[in-house]
Amino acid sequence: MRRFLILLAFFLAVPFLAAPASAADLEELVNGLGQGSYADLEKQIAAIVATGDPAAAATLEALANGDLYVRKADNLVFIGTKSASGLTLADPVTRAAAGEVAPDAVEKIKVNNKIRGILRTALGSLTLLSPDIATRRAAAEAVFKSGDPKSIPLLDTAIARETDAGIAKLMREARAVAVLNSDRPEEDKLSAIATLKARGDQGSMAILAAFAASAEGKAKEAAESAVTSIQSELAVWGAVQNIIYGLSLGSVLLLAAIGLAITFGVMGVINMAHGEMVMLGAYTTFVVQNIIRQSAPWLFDWSLIIALPFAFVVAGAIGILIERTIIRFLYGRPLETLLATWGLSLIIQQAVRLYFGANNVEVGSPSWMSGSFDLGQLSIGYGRLWIFVFAIAVFVALMLILKQTPLGLQMRAVTQNRAMASAMGIRTPRVDALTFGLGSGIAGIAGVALSQIDNVSPNLGQGYIIDSFMVVVFGGVGNLWGTLVGAMSLGIVNKLLEPYAGAVLGKILVLIFIILFIQRRPRGLFALRGRAVEA
Repeated sequence: MRRFLILLAFFLAVPFLAAPASAADLEELVNGLGQGSYADLEKQIAAIVATGDPAAAATLEALANGDLYVRKADNLVFIGTKSASGLTLADPVTRAAAGEVAPDAVEKIKVNNKIRGILRTALGSLTLLSPDIATRRAAAEAVFKSGDPKSIPLLDTAIARETDAGIAKLMREARAVAVLNSDRPEEDKLSAIATLKARGDQGSMAILAAFAASAEGKAKEAAESAVTSIQSELAVWGAVQNIIYGLSLGSVLLLAAIGLAITFGVMGVINMAHGEMVMLGAYTTFVVQNIIRQSAPWLFDWSLIIALPFAFVVAGAIGILIERTIIRFLYGRPLETLLATWGLSLIIQQAVRLYFGANNVEVGSPSWMSGSFDLGQLSIGYGRLWIFVFAIAVFVALMLILKQTPLGLQMRAVTQNRAMASAMGIRTPRVDALTFGLGSGIAGIAGVALSQIDNVSPNLGQGYIIDSFMVVVFGGVGNLWGTLVGAMSLGIVNKLLEPYAGAVLGKILVLIFIILFIQRRPRGLFALRGRAVEA
């Protein structure tokens, strides 16, 4: 009976023995921080971390920031904040105010670089148990980077308590790194290698490669095999990432070229001022954003959407003005048209330079276009994603205009046979002006999108005019589907070549390919029946 009572008392006491340290115990450990050498300070930090109490994180953070002081009168430790009369003290555990003292009444607890490193690891470990989900995620990532074996027991506790599957996975991966740095048995290290192999990113590959360099036996073979497997997977993900970048570049090329495809296809006009229509759209966005900042700042997140119709109207109106005053007198004279529009582009650039200045202007990004998200091993920026969606939407809208509206019907009729369209009563000069205005307006709204990924300056359009002509000629003059396929193809090929040939040489190779391709197919990928056939 006596033995039974002893066992019962023991089992009743176990929960209290295993419980975290009380606030009084933690305060005693914290007050010990101000005593002894750096070695003693290191031991005291380890003892505080061993309590597993998240409340200790604030104390260690203050120590790392140089805000922890010992009061000389009683050797108690406080967090100190500078004030006009000296220092305002607060209890490091409860954060209760402890009055003010003169600077000479306290002594700062000093730390060296080694202690700072220990504190970073300690803070990462303690915040694993934080009630805040973002704090726990950050702590798991910090422990993954440090790989401190001392954090394994706390990680085991945190994993057992964790309710979020994603953070629990991060914690298991952090534990795997810590196990590889420990003297745990080989079986544990093999399991850790498998965990890091499943993670499959650059960080885990670097950790496994470093471990394989010093390991032996089965663990070394498993780590080397995991590194090889991750390298193969990352190569595939890298190719997919380049394709994503290529589609992003293709959407930019599509936006810049789609307006040119209309004017060049329907009217046969080589408009060297097309890039300036893009630039005017970007500057219209700048003006709209400035008005919103001054008059209605709460509308800033909608500024790009508000700028779209204004950019279309401004660029479209200028396009119609150019067609009515210059282009209409130069039909059938391509060289004169090219020179006239090139000179016009210089005039527009200089006019913008005189009004807005030669320096870049700032066009802000709304919150919904900032940041990025991860998909597997891919990182996709919201800005580029929305520009891709916008480019496809513009393409679809333009196709609907061409297929479902009277203007579209007239444009197609003039493209296929101008003389017959005129004989049927279509006012071809009016169609020419509206077509030129439509193409210029689309270039203007392209400028709204491009203002988010490029510097807005008077030279903005010059960077896209050559690429736009390449896309139009490669896809097939006047064929919008050809422009879409051409833009996406050239964007993807550019990005796939860049890792091997570089950005400049990659563009040169693409240009050579287009020249050779046009030699074989002068009318591009998708030939369109039009005036070229009639001639």
